[in-house]
Amino acid sequence: MNRSHHLGAAVAMALALAACGKNEDKTAQTSSSSTTTTTPAAAPADNAVTVKIAHAGPLTGSIAHLGKDDENGVHLAIDQANEKKITIGGKVIKFEMPSEDDQADPKVGTTVAQKLVDAKVVAVVGHLNSGTTIPASKIYHDAGIAQVSPSATNVTYTHQGFKTAFRVMANDAQQGKVLGDYAVTKLGAKNVAIIDDRSAYGQGLADEFEKAAKAAGATIVTREFTGTDKTDFNAILTSIKGKNPDLIFYGGMDSQAGPMMKQIKNLGLTSKFLAGDGVQTAEFLKLSGDAGEGAYASSPGVPLDKMPGGKAFADKYKAKFNIDIQLYAPYAYDSMNVILEAMKKADSSDPAKYLPSLAGITYQGVTGNITFDENGDIKGGGISLYQVKGGKWEFLETVGG
Repeated sequence: MNRSHHLGAAVAMALALAACGKNEDKTAQTSSSSTTTTTPAAAPADNAVTVKIAHAGPLTGSIAHLGKDDENGVHLAIDQANEKKITIGGKVIKFEMPSEDDQADPKVGTTVAQKLVDAKVVAVVGHLNSGTTIPASKIYHDAGIAQVSPSATNVTYTHQGFKTAFRVMANDAQQGKVLGDYAVTKLGAKNVAIIDDRSAYGQGLADEFEKAAKAAGATIVTREFTGTDKTDFNAILTSIKGKNPDLIFYGGMDSQAGPMMKQIKNLGLTSKFLAGDGVQTAEFLKLSGDAGEGAYASSPGVPLDKMPGGKAFADKYKAKFNIDIQLYAPYAYDSMNVILEAMKKADSSDPAKYLPSLAGITYQGVTGNITFDENGDIKGGGISLYQVKGGKWEFLETVGG
């Protein structure tokens, strides 16, 4: 989720999985429980060819607001492409976007991935969570289909040797290092407690944070964990209170961090609170209320108002969907557009032909310049830090990028 964002009060970053990993330990649902939507396409010319580029992410459940945000970003890019009547291989292309609900569940994610492969999609934007993205990536790889995640930040995703896997935001190794350094050098943390949600995103980010915090001189007084479906953290927090840490780091998503902040305040804990991109959202502000004041979180990339195309994108997004960006929509939009750019460069929608162009792409997107390294990770990904002040996420600084 992942993650990664201002992304202002509504969008704060990377990577989830961010970027992100919510509900990844749920009991798997059957494939019939996933929902499919298809973006309406503009009327094609007589010689138009239909090309399917899919979206996959959580469209139901506690982080459906983030999955829908991703879907909207892809939807906007698809609509704009169809308005331009892009010609590839001498034919006008009508793009369609099958969209599948993976419920942020790894097993449902693989079912969804196979469904999209069977539907003959030529690329996939997704998934949102690392816990769904990683197992799905094997299915896309075996089918030779490009997969570009806007928000999955677990390092493993792009380090499996798959030449079909890409991401457009910084990974957990980059984000975790910045967070660990920041906790010690900027927030003065000497004794740190860590909680994670055991998802691929939450645990992966917490692992990277722990390594960086220790390297910077911090002592980890305890490492606790919860499940992605939990909302009662009193037992964990009571144990942590007895260890009197300077700072609590949470690896997980906004749907849990909000209630967690309320319980932290109710228990009288005065420790600083720090998290990753899965928490730097408008939803966290809503769920935590006054208790969220003073919390810190990071997001891959730069704030929306500092992105090269941020303001224009935000205006178009609001005009089309009548809502503000939540978090990852600009990255989902760029994910779709780098795929389109690769197809145009290769003059083909055949993955075997456009994949080399995607691997070598240089593209100026809404979020910044996009080029990939040999693993499919974005080069030069920066990490931005934010703090809740006056009920809003306030940008502090960007490290790297």
